[in-house]
Amino acid sequence: MRDLDTLFAALGKSTFRSGFQLRAKDLNYLQQKGISKVLNHAEDFVGKRLAPAYIKNDGKQTPMRGHPVFVAQHATACCCRGCLQKWHQIPQGRELSLAEQAYIVVVLEVWLRKWL
Repeated sequence: MRDLDTLFAALGKSTFRSGFQLRAKDLNYLQQKGISKVLNHAEDFVGKRLAPAYIKNDGKQTPMRGHPVFVAQHATACCCRGCLQKWHQIPQGRELSLAEQAYIVVVLEVWLRKWL
């Protein structure tokens, strides 16, 4: 897991990662539901789609759009276990700890709060 300032500085240098932004529909959803509700969704997505040691469709389990958390996951490289290893130094091949899951949700929250 990385220091958040260092992480976001590195993400900002990536053309791919820095290109993600919330579209009007996702921004509206975030504003209407509120950050707490959306972060509850993030916890659920992380627990079901990233936390298992083995993910059948790893690398393809996070849609590119359809929910603000999905966009945030791609923007912050929290979209699959390969990206988690490359960008966050969280190894593949084992279940994520509760601390790692909480870290991912915090990373997503920091990115989402930029839009509020």
